[in-house]
Amino acid sequence: MPRYHYTAIAASGKKVKGSITAESPYSARKQLRVRSIHPSSVTRVRSRAESKAALFSIFGKRSKTQIIDFTKQMATLLNSGIKLTEALSVLTLQTSDVRFRNAIIDIRDRVVTGESFTDALKDYSDYFDVIFVSMVRVGEVTGSLGLSLSMIAAFMEKRRRVESKVITAMVYPIVLILFCIAAILILTTKVIPTIGEQIRRAGQELPWITRRLMDVSHILTSWWLLVVIAAVFGIVYGFRRFLKTDRGAYLRDRFLLSLPLFGPLIKQRVVARFASTLSTLLDSGLAMAESLRVVAEVTGNSLMKRAIKQARERILAGADIATPLRDSGVIDPVGEKSGELEKMLKNISDNLEASTDIVIERLSAAVEPLIIIIMAAIVGVIAYATILPILKISAVKF
Repeated sequence: MPRYHYTAIAASGKKVKGSITAESPYSARKQLRVRSIHPSSVTRVRSRAESKAALFSIFGKRSKTQIIDFTKQMATLLNSGIKLTEALSVLTLQTSDVRFRNAIIDIRDRVVTGESFTDALKDYSDYFDVIFVSMVRVGEVTGSLGLSLSMIAAFMEKRRRVESKVITAMVYPIVLILFCIAAILILTTKVIPTIGEQIRRAGQELPWITRRLMDVSHILTSWWLLVVIAAVFGIVYGFRRFLKTDRGAYLRDRFLLSLPLFGPLIKQRVVARFASTLSTLLDSGLAMAESLRVVAEVTGNSLMKRAIKQARERILAGADIATPLRDSGVIDPVGEKSGELEKMLKNISDNLEASTDIVIERLSAAVEPLIIIIMAAIVGVIAYATILPILKISAVKF
């Protein structure tokens, strides 16, 4: 039986820590409450098998494939007339990931005791995001949980396909850059120093470009490299911390949207995601105000998030849907008056995604030769610095 570490407040008001054995985190909390101990955190102690599973898992807790498979299977079981608790019990036997299986077991146990499926999912935000939870809530309220899960699975599949296209387009350029960097490092740390030392022993003066490359080689092969790496990591760490702030995220997104070639592409991707997500939420039965709140949390762009929040505030104040969204610059919802807003948003999303795919293919076709030219120029300079002193020595001998 699993063991849990807990931090809690005892009946006397003192903060206490300890461990307890229970079937699930919910059961552990229940046992503690029976003892008049109110837990603030309950953390599972991993077994050796769970530690190995987490260590060797490629995608870890954010594996989208297992979430999609779980959602599809749940939808199939529920639409077949199987009860929710029975469906969860079946899936605990079919899930190979130890951590995810324990999460499903805990969710099932809490549903058995009368807690709603939505509330149980909230505690596992690593697996189920705000979109998932919001659509499940609608399904529970309307009695169409199976249908809601089918819509969630379709939405997640679509989003994964879009992300896969972007990743696929980036694979070749990244591999090319890494290969060229490796070639440059070998030339600057192995070839240049060897040739330069031999020429110095021969009493010849090295060309200036060769001397500069030897200086770079000295940095890369000495303790100065540690200083450079430490400085780079420090700058990157500080920059990442800054980007996590509201100000940093806003400046980053504004800069990305202003890029000459990639700015329009990024904007298309953000708007397409907004339209697709909002369409799915509205189609599931979620109210417009609540749908906008959810979309704002998952938009991934601070400018878009700010615009959506402003639109939501104006809608809550009594404005129509079209005006605040149009004024915010997010989208022009022309389908509102016709009563086909969900359909209109879906069409916009499909059109933008199709257009984005074309742009990605063209950019990929343009970027790949550009990278080759830049890397070839760099390697060419290094090769020139390597060959030049050899040619000078040969000219002196003849």
